[in-house]
Amino acid sequence: MTDITLAGRTALVTGASRGIGRGIALALARAGANIAVNYTRDGEAAAETVAGVIALGRKARAYQASVADEAASAAMVAAIEADFGPMSILINNAGIASRGRTVADTDAAEVEKLLAIHAVGAHRVSRLALPQLRRHERSDIVVISSVATLNHAANGAPYNMAKAAAEALALTLAKEEVRSGVRVNIVAPSLTVSDMGERLARAITGQDDIHHLDARFPFGRVPTPDDVAAAVLWLVSDANPYCSGQKLNIDGAGQGSFR
Repeated sequence: MTDITLAGRTALVTGASRGIGRGIALALARAGANIAVNYTRDGEAAAETVAGVIALGRKARAYQASVADEAASAAMVAAIEADFGPMSILINNAGIASRGRTVADTDAAEVEKLLAIHAVGAHRVSRLALPQLRRHERSDIVVISSVATLNHAANGAPYNMAKAAAEALALTLAKEEVRSGVRVNIVAPSLTVSDMGERLARAITGQDDIHHLDARFPFGRVPTPDDVAAAVLWLVSDANPYCSGQKLNIDGAGQGSFR
């Protein structure tokens, strides 16, 4: 089995100021990667992620840009190359939640907002990053999706649609970039211990502590960002020599929903 090392590689993790994005950033840094920490609003939280990466002995810098903003995203990608050299890992993680209403009670603006972040934003950053990614013998893109695409539960059309579109991007890109040495894969968590996960659990169950759901999940606990990061780390490392265009569901044993 190949030892997992990302020494000498630079990774851009979008939405890395907290939650799953932060977990992924730290896991990649532990394996040796330098990290470009993207965030939209919370500079203080992004600085905490940067500090965590630096404490692991890696280089890190925060970049403020909404993935829905073309100019800001282009400036970020260019700045990363200037600061670190060309990236060889891109983690499209940035995302927002929908309001959890029926289609009849959801206007088109909410659908467009989620598509702009999860799908169009991932397309934008991937397109902008490809000139850097193609310069390496091996590069990797991972799209963070959701097990929501397994069952398309009611009251979640904007989120379901956006994640499904992001998966379509990943599967298409995998075919287009295989000859460039770019592997493209999908990691799809279930409900996860994070700010977004806790808000979702609170909205549905009315209880503040997400861990009251532990017994309803495989392995007796709600998954954590570290569980998601472990899958991402394997996919982008030499431990994965040949897997591209694939999806890993991080849901224990087929636990698609806790509802």
